[in-house]
Amino acid sequence: MKYFAKIEYVGTDFSGFQVQPDRRTVQGELCTALASAFGAPCRVTGCSRTDRGVHAKEFCLTIETDGASIPPKKLPVAVARYLPPDLSLYYASACREDFHARHDVVSKEYVYRIWNSPVIAPFEYHRAWIIYPHISDEAIERMRAACPHFVGKKDFTSCMAQGSSITDAVRTVQSLAVEKNGREILIRIRADGFLYNMVRIIVGTLVEVAFGRMRAEEIPGIIEAKSRTLAGMTAPPDGLYLNRVEYDKNPDPASMIPK
Repeated sequence: MKYFAKIEYVGTDFSGFQVQPDRRTVQGELCTALASAFGAPCRVTGCSRTDRGVHAKEFCLTIETDGASIPPKKLPVAVARYLPPDLSLYYASACREDFHARHDVVSKEYVYRIWNSPVIAPFEYHRAWIIYPHISDEAIERMRAACPHFVGKKDFTSCMAQGSSITDAVRTVQSLAVEKNGREILIRIRADGFLYNMVRIIVGTLVEVAFGRMRAEEIPGIIEAKSRTLAGMTAPPDGLYLNRVEYDKNPDPASMIPK
């Protein structure tokens, strides 16, 4: 049976999603737990690759196994006993054979959390980017003014980590917004795909705009230059969460049944 599943995890102690030799990864821990639950090795295909320290609230994947069949609704409970406390499989359903967790993605939404406080915030440690200088309401408005310049189909080479092997840096950012709730600042970005460190560089650039080190009207020129050296800092991974994944196909095999 092929399963469609959703997981969530705290990325602090993981070296990203993808299996790596001698590193603790989400995929590695999940495959080990699933093999124990099914009594046989499992093939796990994820919707994305998250980096070291990045979190996920909705990470989608498919599971294939030649082991004993477990009813999809019972899979989350069956595998829970084998998973570490910073990783959870909370949803599973039967999956159509032609569905691909990564190739069929239409869009992904990331949320970046900034905790703006003049004092130490221990409960936000490794869960947000803790920024101590005050980000005023005027600064938030400057960040918001910069957001539209990132939206649309563009070559985002300027927002891609140097040394990346990607040759096609064109992506379509569908929305970008800055929200403020007390000390918490949320940056939401949705796109058809993301380059290596793209979200973190966009966030870092917005923070530069907030503190007046860049101006919103400079953003188009920075993007057009296709030079990483012109964009802002790379925000730390602590505040980044994969929040939502959307598909152009329904993974449910029942969707193939003619009505």
